[in-house]
Amino acid sequence: MTVDTLAAPESDPAARVRAVRQRYARRGDRGTMRGHAYALYLVALFAAFYLVPVVHARSTSPASVSVGSLTEAAPWVCALAVAVGWAAQIAGRFWGPVVVQPFLLHVFMSTDISPTRYLGTIARRRLMYVGATGLLSACVASYLATDLFGHLDSAVQGLTSGVGLSALAAFAWLWGQVRPLRDNLLLASALGGTAVVISGVSRVAPDSGTGLWLPAGVLAATAAVLGRAALRAIRTVDLARLARESARASQAQTYAWTGTLHHALDLYRPEPSGLASALIRPDGRLRGYLPQGAVRALRTPGRAGAGVALLLIGSSVLTHGAGGRGNGPASCLWALGALCVYLGSGWVGETWRGLRDELSANGGAEPSPARWSGPSSR
Repeated sequence: MTVDTLAAPESDPAARVRAVRQRYARRGDRGTMRGHAYALYLVALFAAFYLVPVVHARSTSPASVSVGSLTEAAPWVCALAVAVGWAAQIAGRFWGPVVVQPFLLHVFMSTDISPTRYLGTIARRRLMYVGATGLLSACVASYLATDLFGHLDSAVQGLTSGVGLSALAAFAWLWGQVRPLRDNLLLASALGGTAVVISGVSRVAPDSGTGLWLPAGVLAATAAVLGRAALRAIRTVDLARLARESARASQAQTYAWTGTLHHALDLYRPEPSGLASALIRPDGRLRGYLPQGAVRALRTPGRAGAGVALLLIGSSVLTHGAGGRGNGPASCLWALGALCVYLGSGWVGETWRGLRDELSANGGAEPSPARWSGPSSR
């Protein structure tokens, strides 16, 4: 496939990009009418049997969390913004918005079209979808769990904050993929520092009447600046690294669709290094659980450190939430602390690989997938 067969030589880059995408869509990977109808059928079932009853039950019963003063709720909005921003950056490091199908990316890279042309269009469309989904999810969660939409003024402020939060999450997702680790750490530190400042201002002057306008304005300004910088950084993306990420994403998607989810997860875990034979005894038997855990922690110190941090944070948050009255913010803290303790207690560790090792030792394991040949860690 050459450029001459896709579009006329005098065509602009935008027309050539559309021609490449149309040619690729005709390869049989495009969704069929039956597939779209089935997706709409599932959405209709979810709305009819879950969403509508839940919304009706919420409208006829009091909210489980009372927001109270909007100025006092500003620190919670800031904490949510920091958590969403950090999570979006981490997600972008693994699977970002400019991950393309390997063959389509190869076709684009074989032309003289600038990466900004074809990657920018894909990124903008996906960011729009993610932003709309995030805004809808935030509004639905706020309506079901709080009384934020009980009054017109609080509803407007909450909706404005939701728009800024969804835009920040979308652009942080792109920033996490197109910028190096140092810039991501700088952004994470800036988000945390800004949240602390806004929370401090809200605590010092709780009767100032600013409500959620201050965090909403800061979120909107941050999202605008971050979005402009992230979109401009697309032209500097490393295409070789993007090709490796796209190939890994395609392979992981294939494993997930075929039911081998642990193989898909295995592609996104850093390859352990060192102590290659420490899990096996000289007689061929596996060592005990405690030596296995110690060896795996030494093999992947980054993930072991994250697990320890999650355990400490989760235990403190869980204790603080369990000491409350059991409703309102206390229940949210209890659930968040339990989730952090669960993640830190082993799910982020070598659980899947350890299970595979034990199955391999017993002779009943399925074949292991081809290891990803890209960077061992990020």
